[in-house]
This record gives sequence, C-alpha cells and structure tokens, in this order.
Amino acid sequence: MELTNIPHLASSSSFFFSSCTCRGRRTGKGAIVFAAGSRCSADAACSEPIEQQNVDPLSGPANTHCYRRDFAAVALLPFLLPNVDMASAAELYDGSIIQNGVRNVLTKVKAAGVLRLVFHDAGTFDVGDKSGGMNGSIIYEVDRPENTGLSKPLKILRKAKEGIDQVQQVSWADLIAVAGAEAVALCGGPEIPVRLGRLDSSTADPAGKLPEETLDIVALKTSFGKKGFSVQEMVVLSGAHTIGGKGFGNPNAFDNTYFKILLEKPQPTSSGMPIGLPTDWALTKDDECLRWINIYAEDQDKFFADFRDAYTKLVNSGASWRTA
Repeated sequence: MELTNIPHLASSSSFFFSSCTCRGRRTGKGAIVFAAGSRCSADAACSEPIEQQNVDPLSGPANTHCYRRDFAAVALLPFLLPNVDMASAAELYDGSIIQNGVRNVLTKVKAAGVLRLVFHDAGTFDVGDKSGGMNGSIIYEVDRPENTGLSKPLKILRKAKEGIDQVQQVSWADLIAVAGAEAVALCGGPEIPVRLGRLDSSTADPAGKLPEETLDIVALKTSFGKKGFSVQEMVVLSGAHTIGGKGFGNPNAFDNTYFKILLEKPQPTSSGMPIGLPTDWALTKDDECLRWINIYAEDQDKFFADFRDAYTKLVNSGASWRTA
C-alpha cells in the first residue's frame, strides 16, 4: 500500500497554514503536511500556551491536550479503519516524527548545508538510464570532490536519524528530503509537502553526474535536461543559493534576493570574494533564463510556488518507493 493511500487522521484537507504549534518550534506558520503524516486538528487546544513538562525526546515540549487527542485517535484506529492493520496505521505518524527529529538538530545557520545535501543526493539522477536520484546514496559519496563540505550536514542528520530510529525506522532518502524542506521553511521559505516511503540505495551512485560549477549556459541546460528539468525549473532551483555563504543577501533568509542581485552588476562580498558561482551568472547570459530571473525578482510568491513544485519533483527523482 502506497503511503499516499493511507487516510489522514486528525488532519484537514489543506496542506498549509495550520495554526497548530504543539508539534514544532515555528509559530505563526503552517506545519508541513506529509503524505504519510498527520497534524493535530485540535485548533482550540493548540492555541494554548505550550507547557514545559512532559518533554518528548523528538518533538520537544508537548501540549498534553493534543497528545491525549492523538493517543485517542490511535486507540480507535482499528475500529475507524478496519481494513488497515496497526503496523501500516503507525506510518500515519511518520511525518511528524521525522519532522520533529530534524527540528531538534536544525538551525538557520545549518540550513544551507542540509539543503545542499538534497541537491547532491537527488542531483545524480539521469533520466536516460534511470540511474541515481533521491536514494540516500550520498552517505557513500561524501569523499568525492564535488561533495566537499557535506560531511558536516550529514553528521547533523545522522544525529537526528539516531533519535528517529528509536521510534520508527526512517530511510536516509526520506530524512534528507524532509530535512531540506524544513531548512527552506525555517529560513522563511515556502512550506513543502513531502511524500514518504523512499527506499535507500546500498551503493554509491555513478560519479560525475552533478553539474560542475564552471559550466556555461549551454552545458548547464544540457545537464539539467538530462535530469528531466526544464529551463524554468533549473532557474527556480538555482534560487536555493539565496541562503548560505554565496553572498546573495541575508545568508539565513530564503527569499527572492538571489534573482534581484543577478539583475545587478556583480560586486565583491565583504570578504572580497565574488558573489555566487559561475553557473549563477551563466543564467544571466541566456534570454529564456533571464526572463524567469526577472519574473522571480519581481514576484516572490511566484518564486515560492514554483520552487515548491520543483523541489517536490527533485526529491522524487529516481526514487524507489515502498509499496506495502
């Protein structure tokens, strides 16, 4: 049974804008709704102050009112869903367990590195031979030159995985996909729903599949095309460089500053280093790319909506899925 076929208990049909704060640190923003997860629907209870007693090792301070409702829902599950066994039903809560485990280790300063893990794991996908993709193989590939610096965010997620696995096993592919979405949202970007159920690879993906930082625009478009991405998707995914140390505005804020700076003449950063990568500026040399850069520079909501869609496609690229 695919995870998307499991009904959601105690959740609305909306993916976004929940007022519930009992499961996470962020307030005033919607919790990510996972394909195999649920969130508390006790909106009245969730608006109450969070008490500091009853601390859960994954979710942190818990609202006891919401906890009792969740517990009651699980207890009634065999009667409400007689055709779903309890092992499958437990997967309803995978989303919040993974999400909370990630939130316990993630900060804005660490967000860019975690998001880079997503791109380097999924970015090996080749639509021609169906190799690579979002399969957790990055854990075998951190010593490659193109993955320099990824051992630190991987160590952060390993700590989260140890805690999550004590409650329920999570694949590296699912964990990295969820963590990337959390990194975006934590820095002020869009909330991104993440389907769960990816299987991990037991070996490294073929080397040389990631786009090199020195590619010109023709080679860059060819590289992304081999992964199944359009020019528009390539441009919007490049907007992830808005966070981190590449010089595109506030390194901890996910916004459309990246595109605004691309439309300006590049200036050195305070450290004297040039802003961004050669591939960032290569986008400005192409009329089709430049059209999308202008669109996203003028409309952050459009950037957020399109990034959400492209990210979803990215983390599903080449994935193998549990079916039962």
